[in-house]
Amino acid sequence: MSGFVEKPEPVQVPGLTHLHTGKVRDLYRDEAGNLVMVASDRMSAYDWVLPTEIPDKGRVLTKLSLWWFDKLADLVPNHVLSTELPAGAPADWEGRTLICKSLDMVPVEAVARGYLTGSGLLEYNESRTVCGLALPEGLTDGSELPAPIFTPATKAAVGDHDENVSYEEVARQVGAETAALLRQTTLAVYSRARDIARERGIILADTKFEFGFDGETLVLADEVLTPDSSRFWPAAEWEPGRAQPSYDKQIVRNWLTSPASGWDRASEQPPPALPAEVVEKTRAKYTEAYELLTGQPWS
Repeated sequence: MSGFVEKPEPVQVPGLTHLHTGKVRDLYRDEAGNLVMVASDRMSAYDWVLPTEIPDKGRVLTKLSLWWFDKLADLVPNHVLSTELPAGAPADWEGRTLICKSLDMVPVEAVARGYLTGSGLLEYNESRTVCGLALPEGLTDGSELPAPIFTPATKAAVGDHDENVSYEEVARQVGAETAALLRQTTLAVYSRARDIARERGIILADTKFEFGFDGETLVLADEVLTPDSSRFWPAAEWEPGRAQPSYDKQIVRNWLTSPASGWDRASEQPPPALPAEVVEKTRAKYTEAYELLTGQPWS
């Protein structure tokens, strides 16, 4: 059992049709047929959407995505049409809302890895592969890979795990031409972002993208290169052979699995509310990532 601890009721806005409530985002369609994407302050961990929100999280994700979309515009187009607030929308939507082009979405999480950790590390320890790609001996948690790799995953519903799949499986699902384009674009975007982050003292260990087609054109969609979709590590503290400190929800994960939370992850019980200290520390990590990457103060 997993999913929402407390699923929110969608906000009703004249002229907008509610389509979906995701882990973090609420999706609407406007009268022109465009998508309206609203990034909430919801936090997910261990396949649960937690009952406690992280203030400003949705605005950080939105503002950082817009910054990255601009940096990547020469590599791949994106789905953003406007940041203007729809008429009649609540004031709280300001800064967390994007009007986006409706795309034919590719049903694959396009994941790029430049470093070994997470689910990739687990597979490597068993078979010396990640998504079927052979890797050299001697790698440990946090090791830099010889070259970035494309390690796709299936998209999961709320409460379910994304599952790593082979490139061959992606080609079977979406066709060889689309699979090759996904791999090429994913690695190009990752490499650009990795270099930009490195200049700012941050390691981009891995990240996931979502793509869709506008006619024949592949378009970058959803969020991009945020602490929710990426592993960012402080370069000065990088030390292979151990878990790396990161700019993401790791503080939340650590608390949930600690004795302090009283929660058994293996049980079917939903996780508890987060204490104020964990909320504030997590918010600080998100805003710090924004400031370090963009060079702009969070406000």
